Amino acid sequence: MSNLLVLRRPSRTTVAIATMLVLAGFIAATAVRGSAEESRAAHQVVVPEADRFTPFAITIKAGDSVQWINRDTDDHTVVSDDAFNSAGHRGFDRLFRGTAANGGRPGVLSLRFDHPGTFVYYCRFHAQLDADNQPIAPGPKGGIQDSKGNFGTPMSGVVTVSGD
Repeated sequence: MSNLLVLRRPSRTTVAIATMLVLAGFIAATAVRGSAEESRAAHQVVVPEADRFTPFAITIKAGDSVQWINRDTDDHTVVSDDAFNSAGHRGFDRLFRGTAANGGRPGVLSLRFDHPGTFVYYCRFHAQLDADNQPIAPGPKGGIQDSKGNFGTPMSGVVTVSGD
């Protein structure tokens, strides 16, 4: 008995099956990677050409990021309302530039949330906290007042971070 190994050329069917299996594995790996990347996507809150955060409230998953984009000419801030925050980032107070101070480009601020809870925030230029830690529009000492004497809506928002 001989220990001779005979190699034969694979048939077209074998090559086709092998190619399909490699392709199927690549597609499956890409789909899993894509879904993992999508679940960690950045969600956006935009400051349009007005003193407000749009949308006011968003819900994200733990591990996701929020990106604030300031398309207004004025500078704004994201300040945490620590009396109500349970999603981390206590004491957060960050300026992000408006287009006038940023070479015509929108200012951008990103923040990642790693665990469930809420992140209540406001702009310190366009809101202040009352005695109950609720955001209110700035008052007569520097606030923007309309022709009827109202000081408007406070510039504030909330991020809800789910554990799912």
